[in-house]
Amino acid sequence: MRAIEIIPNTAGNALTLSELPTPVPNDFQVLIEVKAAGINRPDLMQRQGVYPPPAGASPILGLEVAGIVVETGGNVTGFKPGDAVCALLTGGGYAEYCVANEVCCLPMPNGLTFTEAAALPETFFTVWSNVFERGRLASGESLLVHGGGSGIGTTAIQLAKAFGHTIYVTAGSEEKCRHCLDLGADAAINYRQQDFVETINQLTRNCGVDVILDMVGGDYLPRNLKCLAVEGRLVQIAIQNGAKSEVNLWHIMLKRQTITGSTLRAREDDFKAGIALQLREKVWPLLEAGTLKPSLDSVFPLADAEQAHARMAGNQHFGKIILEI
Repeated sequence: MRAIEIIPNTAGNALTLSELPTPVPNDFQVLIEVKAAGINRPDLMQRQGVYPPPAGASPILGLEVAGIVVETGGNVTGFKPGDAVCALLTGGGYAEYCVANEVCCLPMPNGLTFTEAAALPETFFTVWSNVFERGRLASGESLLVHGGGSGIGTTAIQLAKAFGHTIYVTAGSEEKCRHCLDLGADAAINYRQQDFVETINQLTRNCGVDVILDMVGGDYLPRNLKCLAVEGRLVQIAIQNGAKSEVNLWHIMLKRQTITGSTLRAREDDFKAGIALQLREKVWPLLEAGTLKPSLDSVFPLADAEQAHARMAGNQHFGKIILEI
């Protein structure tokens, strides 16, 4: 099969299109003929050598795909050859074929293309598990999402809006802010021009927001706490500004705030299976009804994975970047 390989010890650890062996599914996996694969920031981190795949995972980049099941393992019962699926992977998506655990696969929603479906797994699993489960976003509560123009951000906006929440976002340009508002955000803050702490506190009359989904980390941590409500929850899912910060613990105690966080890739399959079940029951009907629709930025052929990474690294994208196989 054709697949993208990382060439180590080259400038930027360059990507190249290679011929590699087609993977063989184990008893609990399906083999998928990949039609499209999503690009995610962890792919760029793995390429840089700072986010290695879990033990036993494919070294090929790619955490989500959409395609056709062509072979099933002996213990697979939920899918058969010919089924159109999208799947969450621990690696292997930038290829013509990949294997996925059955419990990490979902039927492709009716009405979506393979390209659109490839934008679903990583972001929808991440947002659902961190905002609605770990963050416990409840009826009537508000959400602040940093990076509103990212794949995670655009998904969080739509999901929170679909369930009736007030959504605030930060983004790095006026154009991205407008797009966030068009998707359903109640307010969008250009963090290059406005202090998001001051703006959020003005918008909430100094009550703050109930849940914050943050991908920035670093110096954002103490600032997040300043606009987090009493009993508010800060959920950390990435650390683009660094892993260390300094906070005032007294402030956390007075407001009874919670700081939590998670990563998804290395979690056990049983955990991912639970998220998949909730998505199938609560979110897939909204996708099939057209209430939710993945926000796509751009589409590249597999051979142009290098250019796709450059677009993400430049932070100019809004929504998901997809490779078509």
